Amino acid sequence: MIEIHELTKRFQDKKIVVTAVKHVSFSVKEGQVVGLLGENGAGKTTLLRAIATLLTPTDGSIKVGGYDTVKNPEQVKKRIGVLFGGETGLYDRLTARENLEYFATLYGLSKHETKVRIEDLAKMFGMRDYLNRKVGGFSKGMRQKVAIARAIIHNPDIILFDEPTTGLDITSSNVFRQLVHQLKREGKTIIFSSHIMEEVSLLCDSVAMMHKGELVYQGNLDALYKAEGSQDLNYIFMSKLVRGSEHYAS
Repeated sequence: MIEIHELTKRFQDKKIVVTAVKHVSFSVKEGQVVGLLGENGAGKTTLLRAIATLLTPTDGSIKVGGYDTVKNPEQVKKRIGVLFGGETGLYDRLTARENLEYFATLYGLSKHETKVRIEDLAKMFGMRDYLNRKVGGFSKGMRQKVAIARAIIHNPDIILFDEPTTGLDITSSNVFRQLVHQLKREGKTIIFSSHIMEEVSLLCDSVAMMHKGELVYQGNLDALYKAEGSQDLNYIFMSKLVRGSEHYAS
């Protein structure tokens, strides 16, 4: 479903060249939920942006559903839903409903499909009370819930979440976790980055760990626990960083 081959991404800031992602290769099968782990600056967001066609690889390639992200970006965009960190992609002057209607139109949903989809998502995320209010006055948590709904309004097969529970309270975070379980039952393919190890342990089939732009582990969580003799994901992650970059087969 997602194939990443020798991906490298470099940025140039004046005379300084920064390599954000270095020769990363791994694949994600259809229906998998993959947790992307790494400290700030590890390259997680750069990787997700490249998968979403928002960044062009310096070297290497990415295929999503069989389509190359550089050669066939429009085909890729039709198949994915994306939410990046603090970038909600919402318009403050529009209501939550109007925002969702606008993005549904961009994805080609009919008026009936849009209405049904918005009602389902509003119920799921507990947004009915403020669905017709302008987003500009929303709290961070309210905005984040609308942004998550925006990312999946078109019912995509592949979903990329970058720190999706940022700004959500405990109740809303639990709603998100229930959503991931539901999406998994529907056969969706999901990659999401998170600093919350418990969240990753509860939701993911496998993990990809990054450090300074390199992949230090990618594979099944159960296999990782068995190999490390522990189910403390935070301990395992820190241990990987101390030991350095080792590449594992999934």
